[in-house]
Amino acid sequence: MATYKIGYFVGSLAKGSINRVLANALIKLAPEELEFIEIPITDLPLYSYDYDADFPPEGRALKDAIAAADGILFVSPEYNRSIPGALKNAIDWGSRPWGTNSFARKPTGIIGASPGSIGTAVMQSSMRAVLSFLDAPQLNAPEAYVKYDPAAFGDDGEVKDESTAKFLGHYMEEYAAFVARVLAANAPGHIGDLQPDSAKLSR
Repeated sequence: MATYKIGYFVGSLAKGSINRVLANALIKLAPEELEFIEIPITDLPLYSYDYDADFPPEGRALKDAIAAADGILFVSPEYNRSIPGALKNAIDWGSRPWGTNSFARKPTGIIGASPGSIGTAVMQSSMRAVLSFLDAPQLNAPEAYVKYDPAAFGDDGEVKDESTAKFLGHYMEEYAAFVARVLAANAPGHIGDLQPDSAKLSR
């Protein structure tokens, strides 16, 4: 069985983030073929194109981590009906300098938890627009908007509620299958890579 390295972002900088708890739960429930490494965002300076000629170590480390991952998982809260600033800043770093977009062709998943019933739905909609522009394939179904219940989660990632564990486990199974499909489609020699030559032959 193939093993896939998944880099994951936690979109909150808070020490007690419920989305970090959710990330721990997803890792515990994920299929065995997925290996996870967190891509930290805390120490990144605010992005400016002034850095493009000479990225700081934090920016280079972020891009290297994305490049080393087979897939990317975003686990994030929703701030003011949109993407948290620290996470958007990290995405901007990963997409620059121009022509070196690290997210291109990386299979991505978006999930988030909120105390409210909206469950980060608007943030995820904003993320999908950004990732589409960055040419990052997205798992579109199942969608996962988690209303956080403290009684259902342990801090170590244990999910105490059976229905919640089943739902999150199913999400991770679908994400694993999606990663495998995207990587297979992007593999050298796949029919999609032959399109330019085929186009020449049809002229």
